[in-house]
Amino acid sequence: MPKTSARLLSLLSLLQAHRDWPGALLAERLEISPRTVRRDVDRLRELGYPIAAIKGPDGGYRLDAGTELPPLLFDDEQAVALAVALQIAITSGAGIEEAAMRALTTVRQVMPARLRRRIDTFQVTPVETANPQADSSVLAALSAAAHAREVLRFEYASTQTAESDSAATPPRRVQPHHLVTWGGRWYLVAWDLDRDDWRTFRADRIAPRTPTGPRFTPRELPGGDVITFVTNRFQGSTDSGGWPCRGEVILDLPAATVLDYIHEGLVEELAPDRCRLVLGSWSWPALAAALGRFDADIEVIGPPELETAFGQLARRYAKAARSDG
Repeated sequence: MPKTSARLLSLLSLLQAHRDWPGALLAERLEISPRTVRRDVDRLRELGYPIAAIKGPDGGYRLDAGTELPPLLFDDEQAVALAVALQIAITSGAGIEEAAMRALTTVRQVMPARLRRRIDTFQVTPVETANPQADSSVLAALSAAAHAREVLRFEYASTQTAESDSAATPPRRVQPHHLVTWGGRWYLVAWDLDRDDWRTFRADRIAPRTPTGPRFTPRELPGGDVITFVTNRFQGSTDSGGWPCRGEVILDLPAATVLDYIHEGLVEELAPDRCRLVLGSWSWPALAAALGRFDADIEVIGPPELETAFGQLARRYAKAARSDG
């Protein structure tokens, strides 16, 4: 590589890694004269890099944002992180899958062999689901409104196949708080101004209206943070108490066996083939059904609602067995 080209790459790497650089310090790091630094900065500007001059006794340079994307320079760790992130983006359902695939191909093509081997060991395989994809322009609009703290108006389809009808239903007015993913879908977490409560909206059912409304002061989410709030909402709880229905049983199974299938419950060994299980769910019948998946005898410790739910399921299953033959 010609000496000038190598020096330009070194200069670009320094400018990307540091906000402001005094000209004398750049000359010292590159072992060149301040005059050569000025010439190299001019060359980078000709290539499209927006390098601003810093006024002051020492003078200096800063790499600013420009109107077009110039060639970028990454170190090894940055390049690997970018490739991994692009693989994940291909499965994100954000409507950018094709662009992410093309970007990954471009990045991988120019990587040295040692880095290609590293990213090739990290493979994300997308699993096709029935979840509809959100439009990337809609996600961008929702994210922008949340970042700017501006009231958002949108049409909202009530079902997956329904189309919003602005003539029949007035647009929703919300204070957007966060854009999140859950179960392979994108959701908007927002304060609903008309219902005076927190809501989660599926992004693939949102049709934003423009312009956005006035700015607002963000409210504090229940639970203290968006992760706790969203987890509680999808568990059926409106506060930080976790699952709304929580029961305790004794199973005629080893604790180690039960632990393999429990992620959010409490398992206590009582005997080699007997354990206590505390588990939660969004409803009592759902909890009873979850406990019934263990092929073992069950003793209900409490509460009474769980016993009632087992009775409901028993009658329901008995009826289904009779109708079957």
